[in-house]
Amino acid sequence: MNTLEAIQARRSVKHFDKKHIMTQEEINKLLTLAILSPTAFNIQHWRFVLVEDNELRIKIKEQAWGQEQVTDASLLLILCADLKAWEKEPHRYWVNAPKEVQEFMLPTIDGFYRNKEQVQRDEAFRSCGIAAQTIMLAAKDMGYDSCPMDGFDFEAVGKLIKLPDDHVISMFITIGKSIQEASPRAGQLPVEEVIIKNNF
Repeated sequence: MNTLEAIQARRSVKHFDKKHIMTQEEINKLLTLAILSPTAFNIQHWRFVLVEDNELRIKIKEQAWGQEQVTDASLLLILCADLKAWEKEPHRYWVNAPKEVQEFMLPTIDGFYRNKEQVQRDEAFRSCGIAAQTIMLAAKDMGYDSCPMDGFDFEAVGKLIKLPDDHVISMFITIGKSIQEASPRAGQLPVEEVIIKNNF
C-alpha cells in the first residue's frame, strides 16, 4: 500500500479481533517507524508505553468508560511525552551533527524551552500527534487497523502506568485486525471551507 492509499483507507476502528496476536517482529517494525517521526530540535520526547499486561489493560479499560478496543485490540499504545527531554543530556540529539551545529543548537534548545512550561507542553502534544499519524499509517500499510483515543481519565491512567511527574499522556492508539467494517465517513467538510488563502 502506498502512502496515499493508506491515508484514504485509514479509519478509526472500534471492533478488533481479540484473538489476533501481533508478532514481536511486527511490533518492533511499527515502533521503529514511529521513532522516525519528526520533533522540534530533534529532542524525540515521545515515549510509547506498550501495555502488554492483560490485568493492567482491564484496569485501563475501566478508566476508558468500558471501551472494548482497549482490551480487544492486539496492541494498546499510550503515547506520552517527557516535558523535560529538552534539558536531559540534549547533546544526544545532535551527536552526529558537525561541531558548529552542536554549538549553535544546544544553547538554542535551552533558550527556547527554559521557563516556558506552555511551550514545553504544546511541543509535546504536537510531536505526539505527528508520531500518532505515523503509527496509524504504518499500521495500515502493515495490514492493521487503528483507533486514536482520548476518551479516558488521564489522571487515573497516569497513576496506573506510574507516569513520571515530568511526563504527560497525549492519547492512546489501539491497533489490531478489524472484525467490523468502519461506518461510512460521517461527513467531511468541503475543501473550500477549510482552506484559507493568505489570511482570514
